[in-house]
Amino acid sequence: MNLSNLKNADAKEVAKLLNSSGREAFVQRFATLGLPHKKTEEYHYFDVDKILNKEYKTLEYVPKTIAEGDKVKIVDGIVVTAPQGLRINYETCKQLDIMHFDPLYFVGHLLSHRIIKIEIDGDTDIEIEHHFTKSDTLIHYRIVLSTQANRHATVHESFVSKDISNTLVLYGYDIHVAQDSTLRLVKLQTMKDAQYSMVASHKINVARNAHMMLKSFDFGGDQALQLLKVELAEHAHIDAGHLLYLNEDSKRGTVSQIIHQGEYSTSKQEAKNILDGQARGIFDALIRVEHSAKFTKAEQNAKSILLHEKAYMVSKPQLEIYIDELEASHGATTGQLDEKQLFYLQSRGISHLEARKILVIAFANTLIEQVKDTRAQERIKTAFEEVFYASNTNEG
Repeated sequence: MNLSNLKNADAKEVAKLLNSSGREAFVQRFATLGLPHKKTEEYHYFDVDKILNKEYKTLEYVPKTIAEGDKVKIVDGIVVTAPQGLRINYETCKQLDIMHFDPLYFVGHLLSHRIIKIEIDGDTDIEIEHHFTKSDTLIHYRIVLSTQANRHATVHESFVSKDISNTLVLYGYDIHVAQDSTLRLVKLQTMKDAQYSMVASHKINVARNAHMMLKSFDFGGDQALQLLKVELAEHAHIDAGHLLYLNEDSKRGTVSQIIHQGEYSTSKQEAKNILDGQARGIFDALIRVEHSAKFTKAEQNAKSILLHEKAYMVSKPQLEIYIDELEASHGATTGQLDEKQLFYLQSRGISHLEARKILVIAFANTLIEQVKDTRAQERIKTAFEEVFYASNTNEG
């Protein structure tokens, strides 16, 4: 399959190419948006043409009997293990966000005739581990994740790939956080050696009095973009944090829309970006406050450190406001490590490499420490250090 064949296709051609008869509304929405390209606003700083204009093998998605395991393990889009008692089913997708801004959100749904539905029944911690094992392949799947009212759950998400190349992963969540409940999602992803590229397109609904915490930790190289659309009901809250540490010639980051729909809804979004080599980081984030969302509180901030003269950061925090009764702020800063602090540490016998690491970790720690689980914090710091030392092997 070559996804570039969808370029300029009308609804009838899209339905035929994606084998999506009977889903006319979704097909029409994609045809209206069109296949993303380098001039598409959300993909302007990401080499989407490069990953779409390739020939990929496709897979047969035949569900297997799910074995009992300590985590949800998804291999090439198929669930193979799950904890006992966790409700996981494959279902035909009947609902999706028909007004989502991302064309590839619709491509993912149209390609995936059945979604993986995970229902979190109680107060619990779940680990979701994605495995990719196929080279030169388009791997696509969608996950619907929902909580019950007045319950509190945590999901830890990680990614594993080995000995593959030239694969595109197109996946994402449709998350429903029920009234009076809390969902914490902590994502940790290290990419390297051009094993795969990824576009992860998500939709999150946060119901009345519900709380969503989303923390993403993206390290290493290669090409990946996460796209988020979040809708907040009355008294709903989201706390979103994004940490990037990139090297080589990677292009990765976050494009998001957080939409306040209910009164007294609140949001906090913070991005910290550390770029080395010729990396490009992306933080293109909009907070929109609708007419119905009086007394909203919205806060958005992005801070970036460039460790190399060829590194480049795109920071576009944005507010779109339709009412007067609210509190809102946003901002962005980009700079280098403080030379005086580096000199001070080196004057105490610390090598230049270790001094850089100390300052970078101190910069990142405010986000890492928001993950209250100490084991998760250690996993994140270990993953960061592995990438940091790998990209600084020539320094002493």
